[in-house]
Amino acid sequence: MMTLGLAFRAAHHATGALVKRAEALGCTLDALPLAELQAIEPRLTDAVRAHLTVDGSVKRRTSYGGTAPERVRAALRQARERYL
Repeated sequence: MMTLGLAFRAAHHATGALVKRAEALGCTLDALPLAELQAIEPRLTDAVRAHLTVDGSVKRRTSYGGTAPERVRAALRQARERYL
């Protein structure tokens, strides 16, 4: 949500509200109806669904030390070179 221009605190609060709503409806975050997403944060669109899955979330962490597959592969390569 920070890519929508929300401050971290606001994005964190909205994310918590989305998780709470998904739990109440008994569904996963990516299965929340668009109306439910927008009731919490009107700027959300269907495009956000790609980021609401575990895989989508992991893949977005591309900074140094992140969980994106390419970052993990790079860390493994560096560790092998250094320690093996």
